[in-house]
Amino acid sequence: MEFVALVVVSLIIGALIILVAVAVSKKAKQNEEEEQNNKAAEESSVKASAAKKQKAQQRPRKEKPQQHTFSHPLLASSLKSHSGAVTCLDFSSNGKYLASCADDRTVRIWSTKDFLLRDHKCLRANVEYDHATLVRFSPDSRAFITWLANGETIRIFKMTKKDDGTFSFKAAPEDFPQRHRGIVIAVAIADTGKFIMTASVDTSIIIWDLKGEALASINTNQMTNSHAAVSPCGRFVAACGFTPDVKVWEVCFAKTGEFKEVTRAFDLKGHSAGVYSFDFSNDSRTMVTVSKDGTWKLWDTDVEYKKQQDPYLLRTVPCRVSEGSRIALSPDGRAVAVSSGRDIYVYSASSGELEEEFHNVHSEDITDLKFDINNRFLVSSGDRAIRVFHNVTGYRAAIADMQALLKKSTNAGVKQRLQQQITDAQTALDAITSTQSN
Repeated sequence: MEFVALVVVSLIIGALIILVAVAVSKKAKQNEEEEQNNKAAEESSVKASAAKKQKAQQRPRKEKPQQHTFSHPLLASSLKSHSGAVTCLDFSSNGKYLASCADDRTVRIWSTKDFLLRDHKCLRANVEYDHATLVRFSPDSRAFITWLANGETIRIFKMTKKDDGTFSFKAAPEDFPQRHRGIVIAVAIADTGKFIMTASVDTSIIIWDLKGEALASINTNQMTNSHAAVSPCGRFVAACGFTPDVKVWEVCFAKTGEFKEVTRAFDLKGHSAGVYSFDFSNDSRTMVTVSKDGTWKLWDTDVEYKKQQDPYLLRTVPCRVSEGSRIALSPDGRAVAVSSGRDIYVYSASSGELEEEFHNVHSEDITDLKFDINNRFLVSSGDRAIRVFHNVTGYRAAIADMQALLKKSTNAGVKQRLQQQITDAQTALDAITSTQSN
């Protein structure tokens, strides 16, 4: 019996040992599989993280917007070197250059003599750590000022002519101090070189000297300003906005050249709604205005305002307008251009007749509109391109005016000179119109 019991106990112990061994082996196998699974999961997670990181680093490129295409028989050229939207244009007083600024952190200087060529080279001035929204040439055409979008101040650039005829650009050591609280919508330099004007949307205008000292501040009292400018004669500062008039001040200096005061000169009253924009003729004796009321007006401003004489309203012309419409008067006062959204309409100043229409000129609303100092071209901005149009309206008006003078003239020398000028103008017009017909 004892032997049998011993055998049974041995069998039980053996079985237990076998069970334990099997359990241990199974557990070890499970641990190994679990470890392999964890390792695989970890590797998978690492790969997924790396793939995610790589995908983040390889973000799809932002596609460059397509250049807006526009063609018209009177389009002389399109200037396309800017990579950002052009916001402001200005011609130099000597008629040789056009300055343009854009949000691509550059100011470009174009030669007007290249406008009719196939290639349009330009010189680039970089605006460090910022971009300019406004640009204006100095009276001597040897410098320009910019309004900086982020710095909210004026920066002056000097232009130095190099031996090869190109320019180098050097920013002044210091920018003007910050004084405006609202967004600045206009800057200008008086042709006399005595002062700089800045105007913001919040009704304030500041008159500065050329070193950045504020000489005076003007409150236009019209809720908002939409446009401001200095007259070509350098005596007046004008502003328009929410109210249906244009207010004009005289900036007065002593004979010794010292600043005296800013006094109210006259107002242009006659619109029935807010005025979007205005412009002067080159002699400052004529002005044009465009209003929310759907009209543009021509004014004779050559008046004795110190004797309370008001400007004369010469003409009111219905026109298409939109928020932010611009108006430009050719320097000789013969042509008027009005923008409405992306379209431009050109009128005869003497008759008020609509002579030319340019539709969908830019891919965005027009931001600036100007005639060159020689009355040959009209330029506009509204996207990355600058459009240059032949001013055929001005040519026609000039020929008509000279023909009228020719009929009245009795002096042989004057008649000969007028006839030559008529011939030259007609030849230029024929060259443009023949290209148009082709």
